[in-house]
Amino acid sequence: MQTRYRTRTRGRRSAGRPIAVSKAIVTRAIHHRIGVGVTALALVAGLSISPVGPVQAAPLAGRAGGPVQVFFVDAHVAAPPVRRDEISATDGVQTLTTNATNADWAKLVMMFGGWPQSDNNVTVMLRWMRQENGPPDWWNRNNPLNNGYGSGGGSGLGSYPDLVTAAKYAAQNLQRGYPDIVAGFASSASPDVTAAAIWASPWSSSHYANGAHWSTRPVEVVQAPASAW
Repeated sequence: MQTRYRTRTRGRRSAGRPIAVSKAIVTRAIHHRIGVGVTALALVAGLSISPVGPVQAAPLAGRAGGPVQVFFVDAHVAAPPVRRDEISATDGVQTLTTNATNADWAKLVMMFGGWPQSDNNVTVMLRWMRQENGPPDWWNRNNPLNNGYGSGGGSGLGSYPDLVTAAKYAAQNLQRGYPDIVAGFASSASPDVTAAAIWASPWSSSHYANGAHWSTRPVEVVQAPASAW
């Protein structure tokens, strides 16, 4: 069956002769117009319901083949401060006995007592050792502080088998009954503060003449013989 339509030609009206057009062609034209309209409506609807916000990046392939997670953070969020542990090291027995000086023995006492091997503590220890045994032979009887505890001799006249053992007993004796001296070492107090605690203590019956018999000049650093260690 054919349907007759009147149509226009470009630039002028047609002579009015009917042009036969099949129904199938008309139907396809109608469907095409409807399809274009539906597509346009879908685009408009899609734009109208799109969420407002940052565009999320698609996962990226990682080097190992897995997906890479992407996180978006508000620009106003401040990063928390990062705190890192401090790393420090102190000389151990092997290092100190290899150097083998009076300063190293002072550090050994600090190590066995659990006190800082600080300049203040080493300085006052060197001055103390000088008052008990002079620097030229500070290792005399392997007992630099003339410590009676564990040395087998009263009044500090005993001896130890080696300087490492002497350092252990010196630290133990201080912890046993000399809290003010220990407090000075624990806090790395100034040499004068810790020295005052030594004078006031019963370590020496003379109390070093309350400091009159105590020198603050620099102490000579002297190495002890290997046999003492």
